[in-house]
Amino acid sequence: MNHPTHRRSFLSDSATALGSIALLDLLAGDRLLASEPSFDSNGTPVVDPARPFVPRPSHFPAKANKVVVIFCAGAVSQLETWDYKPELIKRDGKPLEGGLAVTFQGPAGDLARPQYTFRQRGETGKWVSDMLPHLAELTDDIAFVHSLTSKSNTHGPAENFLSTGTPLDGFPSLGSWVSYALGSENQNLPAYVAMPDPRGVPQNGSNNWGPGFLPAAFQGTPMSSKEPIRHLTASGVSVESDLAARTLLQRVNERHLQQHPDDGKLAARIASYQLAARMQLSVPEITDLSSEPAHVLKSYGADDESNPNRAAFARNCILARRMIESGVRFVQLFNGAYASGGELNWDGHSKLKEQYDKHAAILDQPAAALIKDMKARGLLEDTLVVWCTEFGRMPFFQKGAKGRDHNPDGFTCWMTGAGVKPGVSHGSTDELGQKAVENIRPLYDFNATILHLLGLDHERLTFVHNGIERRLTNVEGHVIKEILT
Repeated sequence: MNHPTHRRSFLSDSATALGSIALLDLLAGDRLLASEPSFDSNGTPVVDPARPFVPRPSHFPAKANKVVVIFCAGAVSQLETWDYKPELIKRDGKPLEGGLAVTFQGPAGDLARPQYTFRQRGETGKWVSDMLPHLAELTDDIAFVHSLTSKSNTHGPAENFLSTGTPLDGFPSLGSWVSYALGSENQNLPAYVAMPDPRGVPQNGSNNWGPGFLPAAFQGTPMSSKEPIRHLTASGVSVESDLAARTLLQRVNERHLQQHPDDGKLAARIASYQLAARMQLSVPEITDLSSEPAHVLKSYGADDESNPNRAAFARNCILARRMIESGVRFVQLFNGAYASGGELNWDGHSKLKEQYDKHAAILDQPAAALIKDMKARGLLEDTLVVWCTEFGRMPFFQKGAKGRDHNPDGFTCWMTGAGVKPGVSHGSTDELGQKAVENIRPLYDFNATILHLLGLDHERLTFVHNGIERRLTNVEGHVIKEILT
């Protein structure tokens, strides 16, 4: 015989059930529950569409579990920054041997010495230029790769190649691959955040943080201290009404999902709406920098009224640190915007020294402060910081100009933080800094190394698209073990 449920017992049972659900959620967040397989037999992530960002273990023990990428758009000259070439100084003003070279934008002029003085830094004695004095102080903690090559000498495709492993559009970005594989440590914030330069988006825009053919949930969320996530706040609706509407919508969604349990797209859509609702509470708090002490703002240059672009980039750097502290998996910081004759990014064709003075003043102090701050807080123990650019520059000036043309045949990027061997330099270019000649490393190797530090095998992290098993490193890529601890 069925007994009627009394009001008091119903409320008691409901409270117990809700408490159990809350406990299960907390245990799952701390990975204390028996979990379903995170990878199939081939190493491909197994993702629940209803919980796309739940933390997933890596292929093997990881040195890092979070990443900050500082992407300098426009192709920073390695010859003005990290790649010291005494022979280029000696042959300044002389013609290039072998006749007139024609490069991306026309004929070559004479060889040109670095436009900044190089000095030895730190205990390692690494030669770094005066262009970036704050970052130069950190060379003892950095692993440089001086022999990188790209498959394109055009900014858009080269940005694609650096960010997605192919010059073509429509492929997943590095951050999308990482969040697809590992999920996130914070279910109230995006797993992957992209912060465009305060002056604008990079040349290839959202391709740099797009999901390509991966599920849309894994695309980067563009935001910054200047412009937090758009359309996040309900307009013209009270907090109480908004909460009531979301609660009702959640109940309706859950009922609809029970009726269609095998509809992965429906589950993913509901999950995205739920994340948006949670972000309404979490994002305003994390983007509010008023709680940062004055000395922190000053150390980053965020209080610099004389250089608004530096102050805005500095605030992005502080926000990146706060994101990492809060468990965001992947943060991509852009320094430099779109094509502008080098005025808004590092594309120094005609007025390299004049433009680099401005860009360096925006990048240097905030980026160095970010790394120092993260190190002081212990964040570098499990966070990888990457500095990169899409290609390098030629050792000669363009004919009739005071700038350098595009050079995909030899350039420098670097890493610091978790799992990275400090104070080392790997590979080299020729005596003029034009072509990689020792330990030549295509950008596939650089991305393979980033994945390796996150405990991911770049050959096993795959996704079948149009019948092809795709991966970030295509069918190439080798981990640069020489720069790892």
